[in-house]
Order: sequence, then structure tokens, then C-alpha cells
Amino acid sequence: MTTIRQEDFIASVADALQYISYYHPVDFIQAVHEAYQKEESEAAKDALAQILINSRLCAEGHRPICQDTGIVTVFLKIGMNVQWQATLSVEDMVNEGVRQAYTHPDNVLRASILADPAGKRVNTRDNTPAVIHMQVVPGDTVEVHVAAKGGGSENKTKMAMLNPSDSIVDWVVKTVPTMGAGWCPPGMLGIGIGGTAEKAAVLAKESLMAPIDIHELRVRGPQNRIEELRLEIMDAVNSLGIGAQGLGGLTTVLDIKILDYPTHAASLPVCMIPNCAATRHAHFTLNGEGPALQQPLKLEEWPNITWDVGPQARRVNLDTLTAEDIKEWQPGETVLLSGKMLTGRDAAHKKMTEMLASGEKLPVDLNNRFIYYVGPVDPVRDEAVGPAGPTTSTRMDKFTETMLAETGLIGMIGKAERGPVAIEAIRKHQAIYLIAVGGAAYLVSKAIKKAEVVAFPELGMEAIYEFEVEDMPVTVAVDSNGISVHQTGPKIWQEKILAKQG
Repeated sequence: MTTIRQEDFIASVADALQYISYYHPVDFIQAVHEAYQKEESEAAKDALAQILINSRLCAEGHRPICQDTGIVTVFLKIGMNVQWQATLSVEDMVNEGVRQAYTHPDNVLRASILADPAGKRVNTRDNTPAVIHMQVVPGDTVEVHVAAKGGGSENKTKMAMLNPSDSIVDWVVKTVPTMGAGWCPPGMLGIGIGGTAEKAAVLAKESLMAPIDIHELRVRGPQNRIEELRLEIMDAVNSLGIGAQGLGGLTTVLDIKILDYPTHAASLPVCMIPNCAATRHAHFTLNGEGPALQQPLKLEEWPNITWDVGPQARRVNLDTLTAEDIKEWQPGETVLLSGKMLTGRDAAHKKMTEMLASGEKLPVDLNNRFIYYVGPVDPVRDEAVGPAGPTTSTRMDKFTETMLAETGLIGMIGKAERGPVAIEAIRKHQAIYLIAVGGAAYLVSKAIKKAEVVAFPELGMEAIYEFEVEDMPVTVAVDSNGISVHQTGPKIWQEKILAKQG
């Protein structure tokens, strides 16, 4: 009989969550580096370089890889012979570990969890509660897998109840392009097959806890249908040419993970969940001998990557920029932004459009300004702001026409593609849309020299800030004529890949 103490369990959960906030798994670092070395698309290679450099900076500074520090998911396998020395329930112990991790003063993590999701959507302020899956199994240990899953990738989850005769590969190949780039490729696709609808979803999520090993599988060869599927789907998805950040390139996925479960004869449930470039998960086992703490990684695990935008980058002063100036910017061009910009996400855009509809004056002047779709992490020590990478821009598409037509806004910065409605508004108003690299939040924050909340402080991380930036790297994703690199780039690279394949 093993006795697990409450304080050991809580400390282990908190430690693991802090650890994965700033350490990528080594297998992920190696896989991204391999993709970087093979990449032929200049835009995708640049994005991969930023992801790798950001990863090392986070490891050095013990600061979050991504500003979206995720919703916590925990898989527990509790041995039947385990005895608890605890006053809290297992769920409450997990949530106390989450609370301690996300409020740690040396590395404050962003609280993103909202209670009353269909109503007032009130932030719980400490990122609790976690999503917890528990099994009681033979044994005398507690095995724990923890993950922190960003909303941008989680929102791209896809599910289908296929016919038993349908091709899973065909469904994946048809579905992945509909996910856009908001899941921040390159990453992994977790696929759950079988069971019932909810079982397939849990399997898909659990599969993402495994290490990247697709290359080892390719070398030894598949030994069952699931392993054959992994290779088939990996090759088919990468042949789409979507590439890093959806800019077009050779690597869209680093691995395919699949778990399956017996299902009804009439059914073929399939769920696909992507893991983004901020892949975060850890595993530990408690055996009654105290807390199970993660071991620091050595910086030698990271490749020595340098990133230089070079003389070809366009340097821009936001404080003197005009609507005429941005008409010169070309799709795919690298721009270095300096000066002042405003921020705003879903909640701020909703409040501003409601104010405009009722004839109220906005609390900020957007005329001739840029707005950055971001919800930053709180700063620590001497930081102006914590990690501040972009959020998925399509969530702001429905607000874009109003914002451009009624405020004088000329530019937007976010991540991933814009939808047809937003692209048409950008073309109509001769505005511009830029992207920063998702998965490079700490690197982006290094360019932010000052940060001040200027409106809606009650929204927490969704408040409107004014940032003062210096040489913040971005890419022109939709130019003033409505040309989108997320449409042109993947098409070009898909054709190149298919041509190579013969």
C-alpha cells in the first residue's frame, strides 16, 4: 500500500505546469530544427527560426513560450492500492496545483479560464478549473500527464461520424485546410478513432501526450494499420504545402498521433485535435517517496540558430505612418514596426462596436493607428510586458468592416489567415493586415519597450493596451489590394511538392 501525500501531489502538478510553460519537450525542439534545416520556403524558414529562438529564450529566462498559457488538461491513472493522505478531493488537489503554478510570482502565467461560458464569461483569475480525466488501474502509484493547451489550436478541433467504409486519410486531407493556420503549425495532429463521439475526442487529446517518434517509425516500418495510417496521413498533410504559420512550405505537421478504441458496427467516430508550436506536456509518477519534480533541460539541447531579417526588411515608424504609405507594402514582405500601437481582442472589439452602434465615443482614438490582437502575460521583474504573441485573427473578422469604416483604423496585426469578409473589408478600405509568428511570444515581447492599459481595465488580459515597440518583426499577410499570402503561399508550395513527387 502506497501513501500519497496531498502536498506532494499539489507540488508536483504546480512544478510540471511551471516547467512546461518555458520548456518545450526535447523531441519537439529536435523535430522543429530538422524541419528548419529542410525547409525551402524562405517565409516558413524564417518562422521556424523565430520559434526555435523563442524556445531557447524562454528556457533561459523561465518565461512562457506563448502568451496563451493554456487550459490545463490532466490525465490521471490512480493505482488501486494507493492510499491518500489528504483532506482535498483529487480534483481539488489538481486545481490547487494549477492555482499555485499560474500565480507563481517569478513566472506569472496568463489566466484564460472563464466561468459561466454561455453567460457573463467571468475570468476565474487563477486559470482553474482544469479538465481532468481519471482512471483507477492496478498498481500502487499515481501516473500523471499534464498539458497546457492554447485556445488557438484547441478551437481548430474537428470531428466527424464517418461511415465505416469511409477513408480516414481522405477525411483528414479534406479537413486540415479548413483549419487554416490559427493552430500555429508546425505541430502534431492527435487523432482519436472509435468508441463513441466523446471517447474519440478524449483519445485524440490523450494521444498528444506521446513523444514525437514518426521518424523512428518510418525507419523500422509500420507493424499495424494504425502505424500505416500515421505515415499515410503525415505524408498527405505535408503534401498540402500549408507550411509553418500557413505561409506555404514543406512541413505542416511534425508527427501524427493516433489512439483507437472498439466501436459500434454502424459507426466510425473520428476526432482530430492539433497541437501548436507551443506544444506543452509533461509526465510524472508519484510513488509515495515525495514530490516528483521535473529536471531542468540543458541549453545544449537547443540548436544554435541566428535570425537576421537583413537589409531587405522595411522599417516603419507607426507614429508618422499614413494610409498612403501602406499601399506600397507587398504581400509576404517583412516589416519592422517601431512606435506606438494599440491592442484589442474579442471582448474589446465587442465593446467598441456596441459603443459605436449606440453613438458613444470610444475610449481610444483609432484614427490612422494599428491594433494588435493580443492578450499579454503580466510582466515580472523589469519587463514592460510579459510574452505577447498574437491571437487568432479570424475571431475579429466580424468586427473588421465596422472598425475600418467608422474609426479610421488602417492596420491590424495578428496570426493566421483572414476570412473572406475581413479580406474584402481590408481591400475596400485600403487597409493592411500583418502577422507576427504564433509560438514566438517571448521573442515578440522583447520588442515592446513600454506598455500601458488605456481602456477597459476590467477585461483583464483582454484590456486595451498601448504598446511602444522597437523593430517588432511582422509579415504582410493581406495587402491593401486584398491579396492574402495564406491563399497564395500554400498553393505555390503544394504545386512544388506535387511536382517533386512526380
